[in-house]
Amino acid sequence: MRHQVLLTDTPVADGGQVQHPEVRHRAHARVEDHIRCGRTTGFCRFPSRHFAINQVWLELSLTAVDLLAWARTLLLDGELATAEPKRLRYRRLHAAARITRGARRIHLRGSGRSPAP
Repeated sequence: MRHQVLLTDTPVADGGQVQHPEVRHRAHARVEDHIRCGRTTGFCRFPSRHFAINQVWLELSLTAVDLLAWARTLLLDGELATAEPKRLRYRRLHAAARITRGARRIHLRGSGRSPAP
């Protein structure tokens, strides 16, 4: 059995139900989980001492977080839909491939299999 203590100074809602602060707390924990995932995509490490460069870096890393969220929602299923960014990088982006030329076109030839989990 699991017990949890939640202390708050929030006024009692209609009927004084305990579920309202609990739901708000769980929603906030989800936001913090997204922030933690975002930090692994680069918005906690700024590359320069100049504000303009760091501003562009932050915009690009926030774009990466958004693209990751959309990819999880629209493209991935199963265990990859809930995977951390590090696991996604390893499983999807670190696939062996070769750039080849033929028939006046450039092709990307993949190995046909994903790296092991």
